[in-house]
Amino acid sequence: MKYVIVYWTRYGNNKKIVDYLANKLEGEAKVFRTGDIDPKNMPDADYYIFSAAAEGFRVQANMKNLMKALENMGGKKYGIINTHGLKRNWLKAMDKLLSKKGMVKVAEVDFRIEGAPQEGPGLPEGWEAELDRFCVRLA
Repeated sequence: MKYVIVYWTRYGNNKKIVDYLANKLEGEAKVFRTGDIDPKNMPDADYYIFSAAAEGFRVQANMKNLMKALENMGGKKYGIINTHGLKRNWLKAMDKLLSKKGMVKVAEVDFRIEGAPQEGPGLPEGWEAELDRFCVRLA
């Protein structure tokens, strides 16, 4: 399988997540930060994974802009990951942006960050097991 993983991170949580995924997924995983990939010319993959934090009570701006700019993604399969410090996650908003492009969601996972995010990665206990289940849903 081929995977393209696109992420945005401020405090390192999403970087930690995508590094874990890249090592866990069976096959070839290419990891890109939002600013390092052209949404109009995405590499070919079996699955696309998007991982970003919520900021300012919405999907983080760099990820939102990338998702809005995607082209020729109809029928492509994707998984989404959201991190946030609030009780409300933004998976639904991410899903809406991607489904408008004709993409097909196969997996999602949400992580509520514990403690002050600027103090460093605060992924909840058991986050690796959640990502393991996310990987199973991709297959």
